Amino acid sequence: MKSLSKEHCKAYCARFGTIAVELQFITTEQLKWALDQQVEDDLAGRAHRVLGAICFAHGWMNPEQIDIVLNRMFKARVEQVNQAAEAEKAAV
Repeated sequence: MKSLSKEHCKAYCARFGTIAVELQFITTEQLKWALDQQVEDDLAGRAHRVLGAICFAHGWMNPEQIDIVLNRMFKARVEQVNQAAEAEKAAV
């Protein structure tokens, strides 16, 4: 798997794995492994598992850490929506 650069990751919205690594809840190697598991599950026709579920199943993250990451994702999304709304207002 190719290495994940910070610039590449920051070009997209805050993602669960990126935030979990930044908060040092998981390592980049664990993230790569979990992403590989998602792809393997999908290709094998198994149910899609979110990264939080994979990390929890392997004991890498606990429910509190998962909640912290999800809250950060939600806050980042709210900020994006608010900024877009303000930019739209300014353009009018």
